[in-house]
Amino acid sequence: MEAFGAGPGYTDANRAFLQAFLARSVLTLDTARPIIAACSSFQERREMLPQDVTVEDLNDYIADANRRLSPLDLEIRSTFHQQTRERVYALVNTTSDPLTQLATTYTPDEIAFVKNLLDAMFDGQNNKGRREAMCISGIDAIQVGRTQNRRQTGDGDENATQPTAGVLNGKDVETLLQKLVDEGWLDKSRAGFYSLSPRALMELKGWLVDTYNDEDEDGNKREKVKFCHACKDIITVGQRCANRECACRIHDICKTNFFRVQRNERCPLCTTRWDGEHFVGERAITASDSYRTGRRRSGAQNRHRSHANEDDNDQDG
Repeated sequence: MEAFGAGPGYTDANRAFLQAFLARSVLTLDTARPIIAACSSFQERREMLPQDVTVEDLNDYIADANRRLSPLDLEIRSTFHQQTRERVYALVNTTSDPLTQLATTYTPDEIAFVKNLLDAMFDGQNNKGRREAMCISGIDAIQVGRTQNRRQTGDGDENATQPTAGVLNGKDVETLLQKLVDEGWLDKSRAGFYSLSPRALMELKGWLVDTYNDEDEDGNKREKVKFCHACKDIITVGQRCANRECACRIHDICKTNFFRVQRNERCPLCTTRWDGEHFVGERAITASDSYRTGRRRSGAQNRHRSHANEDDNDQDG
């Protein structure tokens, strides 16, 4: 069997690129350009500038890397970012349960938390009824850690003898969430919501469908994980048909071209007018009246506290 990284045409530049990718797990064309430029400059003994690196150059390096990764059940795959449409390249395990990969760098309690976090995103209140958010706020994530603790220690004598099993306090959760963001598993929005990153969606796609798309007690299909009608890829950010019973979902980045080809803005499944006001993802929460009211209330309370503190300072002076 050919040694890993050996073979005709496979150069030191290819090896260096693969090592750089393995160290990062996620790349875009912009982040790959300086890596390829450095590798090629070393190999060719002449300078190559990052801006001279093309997507064809990146594809060539990835193709060579994938030939070496295949015996290890690994593959570099790509998808579009659901919001920026930037193509994202990620290292994906092609065989084993993707969550088992976390076992090498995460504790059992942390892995249990990640599974509960996914439950909260895809099988919790943020993905039921009219709310197809499939994301979670930092505050709710902390609550997931506490719920995990209660679930694992609350019932039965056997569990009662392990009062620390699964414990993740608020600080632990915040640290773990940041680690998941840094390693490319989660994205964090400006509003403080966490959602699965492109890498996670590529890695977990099959697992998510197998886990959350099932049948209810009456044998009716429940599709918690949905797909874009235009590109057929998984959708966790985008728009949905105004008809609640309709299954049509479309990425924001796919919508314009899709309806331009269709020549009318009507749902392709039920012909309901597509109003662009029914959302999948974070906006299913942030565009709701209840969320906006809560934000206004919170802002008013903060202003009240600020004025009260100013009054106290004036009295102290």
